[in-house]
Amino acid sequence: MNTVTLARLKDITPRLYQETILGSCVQKNCLVVLPTGMGKTAIALLLSLQRLQQHPGSKVIFLAPTKPLCEQHMTTFKKHLEAPEDSFALFTGNVPAEKRARLWESAQFIFSTPQGMENDVISSRLGIDDVSLIVFDEAHRAVGDYSYVYLAKKYVEAAKFPHILALTASPGSEEEHILQVCENLRIEHVEVRTVDDEDVLPYVQETNIQHIRVDLPQPMIDLRRLFSNCVKARTDVLRGFGLAKGLYNPTRKELIAMQLELRHKFGEGDRDSQTLKAISIVAEVMKLQHALELLESQGLAPLQTYMQKLREEASAGQSKAVRNLVVDAQFKAAQIKLDALISQGVEHPKLEKVRNICEAEFAANKKSKIILFTQFRDSAQQLKKTLTGIPGVLPEIFVGQAKKNGIGLSQKRQVEMLQEFGDGFFNVLIATCVAEEGLDIPSVDLVMFYEPVPSAIRSIQRRGRTGRHDTGRVMMLIARNTRDEAYAAVARHKERNMGSILNDLRTRLNTRLLQQPQSTLARFGQPQKKQAIKGPLVFVDYREKGGPVVKDLLERGADVKLEMLPVSDYVVSQRCAIEYKTQEDFLESMLDTRLLEQLRGLKRQYERPLIIIEGDKDIYVIRNIHPNAIRGMIAAISVSYGIPILFTKTPQESCQMIMTIASREQNEDGKEFSSHGNKKPASTEQQQEYVVSAIPSVGPVLGRQLLKTFGSVKGIVNAGKEELEKVEGVGEKKAKTIFDFVEKKYQ
Repeated sequence: MNTVTLARLKDITPRLYQETILGSCVQKNCLVVLPTGMGKTAIALLLSLQRLQQHPGSKVIFLAPTKPLCEQHMTTFKKHLEAPEDSFALFTGNVPAEKRARLWESAQFIFSTPQGMENDVISSRLGIDDVSLIVFDEAHRAVGDYSYVYLAKKYVEAAKFPHILALTASPGSEEEHILQVCENLRIEHVEVRTVDDEDVLPYVQETNIQHIRVDLPQPMIDLRRLFSNCVKARTDVLRGFGLAKGLYNPTRKELIAMQLELRHKFGEGDRDSQTLKAISIVAEVMKLQHALELLESQGLAPLQTYMQKLREEASAGQSKAVRNLVVDAQFKAAQIKLDALISQGVEHPKLEKVRNICEAEFAANKKSKIILFTQFRDSAQQLKKTLTGIPGVLPEIFVGQAKKNGIGLSQKRQVEMLQEFGDGFFNVLIATCVAEEGLDIPSVDLVMFYEPVPSAIRSIQRRGRTGRHDTGRVMMLIARNTRDEAYAAVARHKERNMGSILNDLRTRLNTRLLQQPQSTLARFGQPQKKQAIKGPLVFVDYREKGGPVVKDLLERGADVKLEMLPVSDYVVSQRCAIEYKTQEDFLESMLDTRLLEQLRGLKRQYERPLIIIEGDKDIYVIRNIHPNAIRGMIAAISVSYGIPILFTKTPQESCQMIMTIASREQNEDGKEFSSHGNKKPASTEQQQEYVVSAIPSVGPVLGRQLLKTFGSVKGIVNAGKEELEKVEGVGEKKAKTIFDFVEKKYQ
């Protein structure tokens, strides 16, 4: 492995403020807050080289939330460093574990998504002790259970010479949130620059922000009145119950507070018909408010899609609130009115504005590029339909991975689309929130907000997609006398609040950080390592690997082995397996019948199966499920299936329970055991299902499908990748995983 030196740095001249910030970052773990486009990545690159000079042969890890961002940062490093190709490695979920291990050996600069790196650390697949720097991009995410938090903790514990750099353009609008980020990432010092600072000002490109207001046409106002009448009728009932006092058009936040209050009453034993009715009415109002938001800020087509979804839910009997709503006379009248307006060609006036803006933009400059942000995928589809066919306008939709209404882009396709956008294959990128963070598209001439967002972070990030190398232009579409105006005002207020906090960060927050001795531990030598005492062996299903229980098991010294378990989440002995569920997951698995399948699998494979249900809420009020149905399921598990249920309140308590059970089991039977149960299946077919389900990425349901398709275990083993891909539920990635597994030589 060749160590990169400062002499190999090329085509980059640090600005004065970058050099000043770098001086602090060399000395301490730093959070760097810089406006978008002001060169945060350059600071990371310079600090990386300094750390590699100080610790030759060490590595640098650069973490970013998405694959496109990781690739973007790696491209920047390659551009400015003269280094061998194998010095750089990209780690994402699409890179097999074996390949990541090989790349790790030769690479000095590893660019990774946090979830993938967390999995490697949990699996002990990679040793991070020789990493001299970790960079956390979009550091404001480092709260709660996000992978950044765990990785920072394990890195400081394991590394010989730990050093941390955190980067963000928008840390948040609350000081306590920012302080929590600092604590989670072991930050000792905060470096802040705003567009008003003297050393930054010469490099700041002006951004012109234009608010474009439109008026809803009278037919849409009439339609809104029908929905508003539905809301008023329900809030009148709630006020009669002593709720919604003074609220004639409650916000989502107020409705959630009302919902929590009702569930608390229900949990305290107040379970009369009025409480149950109130819970249902609040749910109806929440759905109506979402319909109103779509109508006011999005348009008729997204609203029609949502209404259709509600009717389908009502037909399926999924929710009492939805069933009540769709039979309401006013709601039916709104549906009829909506269908009539769409048939008449009525549309939201924002759509015409978008058309006019794009026509004018490309008439003036055929090489323009526009990013058009919208909250909803249905709106993105409507916008693409609206812009398609306009001379010179070539729109494409840019969304996240998750498939919703058939729309979804893999991270690989996202990267390809950004390249195509940069190369001019299309010129209007219609993007949801996936494009808000970090993407560097330097030639964007105009950013359009189809709607305001009530978030300072998201507003700043959206605007940051323009004005990086030239004057930036932002247009925000706002429908008058709608929640658009309220959201725009909220975002402005939060941004002002963030600005005042950032101005105070230089002194007040740094003073608070100095008062926290734990944050400076790394500066005074290597933290004393805990004595390595291996606890009990626990086999853990791969799907649990990122959860808090697994992290706590590792923290408490358990010998964790990750496997694809056909049944159960944890196996602690040859006879004992544990199915772990949060209260919410337990109830969800009741509704979709997964639970019964899991119970049968546990009983079939293990002598002493257990279920852990975790949570500190009243399980009878979390979902709108009749308490007797929940009691019936608990009774069936305990009596009919003979499986004990253990209740815990927190992940830490669940971990302690698993550790205790594992210790008792292994003290009796010895530590060496297989993750596969010692209870023989009752039939040859079940044995076949068991064998096939143990193949990585398969599991019991897909295992049965493979056996049905190929007729035998031998047929599956002998199948080629193309044959495997034809099986329902097996895509290209799973087919490759199965094929590689059965072909791989045993070592």
